[in-house]
Amino acid sequence: MHFDVFNGDADGLCALQQLRLATPRDAVLVTGVKRDIALLRRVPAEAGDAVTALDISLDVNRAALGELLERGVAVEYFDHHHAADIPSHPKLTAHIDGAPDVCTGILVDRHLGGAQRPWAVVAAYGDNLDAPATALAASIGLGNDEQALLRELGRDLAYNAYGDTEVDLIVHPAELFRVMHGYADPLRFARSETVLRTIGDSRHGDLASARAIAAETVSPGAAAWVLPDAAWSRRVRGAFGNELAHAFPQRAHAVLTPDGQGGYTVSVRAPLARPIGADALCRQFDSGGGRVGAAGINHLPRDQLELFLRRLAQAFP
Repeated sequence: MHFDVFNGDADGLCALQQLRLATPRDAVLVTGVKRDIALLRRVPAEAGDAVTALDISLDVNRAALGELLERGVAVEYFDHHHAADIPSHPKLTAHIDGAPDVCTGILVDRHLGGAQRPWAVVAAYGDNLDAPATALAASIGLGNDEQALLRELGRDLAYNAYGDTEVDLIVHPAELFRVMHGYADPLRFARSETVLRTIGDSRHGDLASARAIAAETVSPGAAAWVLPDAAWSRRVRGAFGNELAHAFPQRAHAVLTPDGQGGYTVSVRAPLARPIGADALCRQFDSGGGRVGAAGINHLPRDQLELFLRRLAQAFP
């Protein structure tokens, strides 16, 4: 039996899309909301089974990965988040690179020698890596209009994965993958699927609501927004952070939403002009992590809000 385990955002979806277009395989899909990354513990694989893991932190899944390997499960791992030490095991094949200009879709593109590159373009746009995405698009002759369409597709797919629970989502990522897997060409997918229009309309409406909220703090190096306790704000947290990052590329940004547990869920974007430091900031807090350019905290206790805001300003002076 094979298990495809992937982050439900644009990067995870498009990484898996590339692999399964190149190497079709029946598999059990294991995914969820963007922040649900401790996914390997949900895989009931046994000796002789295989797992493909995509865009989920190895560090977060370390214990579950070790258990799978010791049970005789073969694991192929593609990821760009902070990994710390990568285990050495004959059953593990790891493709991991935490560079700020890399996403999992780009790692799969390298692995496949560019065989499904249009989907890598979508992955990179969805992970807010516009410069690498545009370079990949140009390498296969995609013009400005086609790039714009794939940029919107990537941002819609990324937006759809945000939410603290699956109730917040427009479409569950597993169902979205089943729909998109019917399209070898992402341009045709972007032009044809009504589900994308539903997601896109919701994204633009949620962004308009977020823009109406005043910032909690603003300094030359960093700014933070605290959005209200609502499904729309939880969905738009990442998209709003990405929009702010492009509007003010010299500044870091944090977007916080109440998490229903007496605290906040936090998304952080390092300055696009120098996209490092987001993960280091977030790892100072329990449940924090991510990648150098974009990271987050799953649960920031309410009494640590001022501490977080101070450390945000210190990390990005």
